[in-house]
Amino acid sequence: MEILGVLLGVALLLGLGVVVLVVIGLVKAARAVGEKVERQEAKARRAVENVTLKAKSYTQTGPQGQISAVRLGLRTSLDGTRRVLEGAVGQDGQLGEALALLGRLDAHAAELDGELRMLEREPDAGRVAAKLPELRERADRITHSAETMRWAAQDRMHRFAADELGRLSRECEDEAGALRHWDTVSGGSGAGTATAPGASASATAPGASATASGASASASGDSAGAGAGAGAAREAGGARRGLTDGRGGRPSAEELLGLADPVAKLAQRLRKPTTGPSAG
Repeated sequence: MEILGVLLGVALLLGLGVVVLVVIGLVKAARAVGEKVERQEAKARRAVENVTLKAKSYTQTGPQGQISAVRLGLRTSLDGTRRVLEGAVGQDGQLGEALALLGRLDAHAAELDGELRMLEREPDAGRVAAKLPELRERADRITHSAETMRWAAQDRMHRFAADELGRLSRECEDEAGALRHWDTVSGGSGAGTATAPGASASATAPGASATASGASASASGDSAGAGAGAGAAREAGGARRGLTDGRGGRPSAEELLGLADPVAKLAQRLRKPTTGPSAG
């Protein structure tokens, strides 16, 4: 009974842990979905506001149209800079600091946009005319700062791309030179005379020594030289012939049966002249 109670308690704990994990997963999933929906809603709202501001800047005249143009230029500059920095921060980590500065600049832009929005609803035209130059000057400063960072990031990416292209071009030229050098060496080795002058000289020296030794051997005696030449030819033929290298011919039937030497001896006996009583 005690073991059964322990097993039941362990099962309850496991079930409770599974339930807790499921609840936590559902909460995280719901939060992620909510954040995604909020981001999409913010993007959609911002797109609608940009379209509205563009329409107002084109259709309205006077201070109202100017305020809409200032708000639209501020949003456009910040959005363009953010797209450039976020697109390049994965390749260049130093742009992360610029992205953080853009976030601080965006906070000032949000405050300025709120002031411009309130000024847009201001019924007093005199106050609007008095406040608009100051707000426009602040907007120009924010826009200039954002554009400066965007242009600097673009120049940095272009410089890195140009440096990488230069290194790649040099590597391609080196590889092409290596290929041409390999082609030249292959052609010279195929000719066989220009690449190995030492080999021809070394081959000529043994030939001369072999000629001298052959002349001395012929002077000693024709019969002995012929016998030695035949033996050397047989030895050379046996050394050149191979079984599996594919260069030697097939062995004869006498060689396979071991009758090559007796047949040669019999031929020598038949070629000797016979001496009889008539010769004397």
